[in-house]
Amino acid sequence: MRKEVPPPSSSSAAGGPPPLAKLVSSCFEKKPLFLTLLALTFVMLVWNLPPYYQSLLSSSSCSAAIAAASTSSNFTSLPLTASPLPLKQQKLSSSGGSPKPDPNKRVFQSYGNAAALFVQMGAYRGGPNTFAVVGLASKPIHVYGRPWFKCEWISTNGSSIRALAYKMLPDWGYGRVYTVVVVNCTFPVNPNHDNSGGKLTVNAYYGDNPRKFEKFTALEEAPGSYNGSKFHPPYEYEYLYCGSSLYGNLSASRIKEWMAYHAWFFGPKSHFVFHDAGGVSPEARAVLEPWVKAGRATIQDIKDQAEFDGYYYNQFLVVNDCLHKYRHAANWTFYFDVDEYIYLPDGNTLESVLNEFSDYTQFTIEQNPMSSALCLNDSTQDYSRQWGFEKLLFRDSRTGLRRDRKYAIQAKQAYATGVHMSENVAGKTLHKTEDKIRYYHYHNSITVPGEVCRELVPMSAKNNVTMYNNLPYVVDNNMKMLASTVKEFERKTIGDVQMPRPAHINIPRHT
Repeated sequence: MRKEVPPPSSSSAAGGPPPLAKLVSSCFEKKPLFLTLLALTFVMLVWNLPPYYQSLLSSSSCSAAIAAASTSSNFTSLPLTASPLPLKQQKLSSSGGSPKPDPNKRVFQSYGNAAALFVQMGAYRGGPNTFAVVGLASKPIHVYGRPWFKCEWISTNGSSIRALAYKMLPDWGYGRVYTVVVVNCTFPVNPNHDNSGGKLTVNAYYGDNPRKFEKFTALEEAPGSYNGSKFHPPYEYEYLYCGSSLYGNLSASRIKEWMAYHAWFFGPKSHFVFHDAGGVSPEARAVLEPWVKAGRATIQDIKDQAEFDGYYYNQFLVVNDCLHKYRHAANWTFYFDVDEYIYLPDGNTLESVLNEFSDYTQFTIEQNPMSSALCLNDSTQDYSRQWGFEKLLFRDSRTGLRRDRKYAIQAKQAYATGVHMSENVAGKTLHKTEDKIRYYHYHNSITVPGEVCRELVPMSAKNNVTMYNNLPYVVDNNMKMLASTVKEFERKTIGDVQMPRPAHINIPRHT
């Protein structure tokens, strides 16, 4: 490290360099004005260089300055920095020694960053005075540190208003390198009350230190774009489907059947939001495209999420983004997967069930687990022409087990959500719903290429319990009875969508 020369004292010893005033006076009296000004200009230039360049130029600059000054006066040096060295360093400098490094003093040198402080996926206005910013953040920081957020609305007219933010971590601790963070910014009043436009900025703090933060613009509103009416019913849709991340090799046939069934089930005032994390192949997109063109479905490309190591293709991030993006788009938002089919037992209608549940913010739905391999060995059936739920009839008959549930929620009452239910809601949750609504789960059938009937069971199994992989199954044909109705609905709504028939394979028979 560069050692700096201590500044000269106010009174010099005999024979030492004269004070600066005397030096300048002497230069004006004895030497031409031009040389004096040149020397002083060069000294001031060196004086104002950053420390790094002072170190590089110290020897040459000092020599040049001294030579120039000697031409015009008798002084030999000027301090090159504005402040003297600390006393301890002055003593070391004067004694000619240098501090010896402590061999037991370890240095920790860091390179790069392991995870971002915050990765924004979306930011949305949730009401007149509230906003949600949805993203990912370094999980260790949030588990072991104390990061926090602050929000500010900066209006285009120059005014601003600030609010402390409330953060939620809705992924139940499943995060990996990254965890999901939903930042709620609620202001005391509508920050864009005059509809002049503005932007929402967020300060993301690393920890307790209020000086260490990152500031970013989360959302902007153009002048005149604020529309408060969209936060009140009637909403655009009755029902909205928010799908989790689609990944892997998904069967286009199963996607086609699922979409047709639920478009029929939820009716014309519904919309479906899919999130493609690499699972929507050209074939799968082709069967969804007619529904997209009809305004019934949206496919969002989220493949870039793979850059950020979160849980299960960042599905917690995706469902929270969908919650807030469409918070005021529908009365009810449903969360379930593309190998699951919602079903109403005993002649219930969806409208009557949801009217009965209207006092609850969310309700969970019990599962009917189905085999994704067993089919009846019925020679009268052409399985190659049948849909998956039309021929997969065997239901796991075990009772008293705790199984994963899916759910529906009134999104306007939720602040964050999960995969199986939300823990951040205002209002009540209902779980006792199995007599009103259920879902059939054909686990992993969505990834089976070609024919899903991989084990044929004798016709006698229709009235008996079939043991398969040490599990008891019984025949349940509730979904099969709806197949012809759904197919006719699909044909009338989007026309015939032809799928290649699976190649004939020899199906083993289960005895």
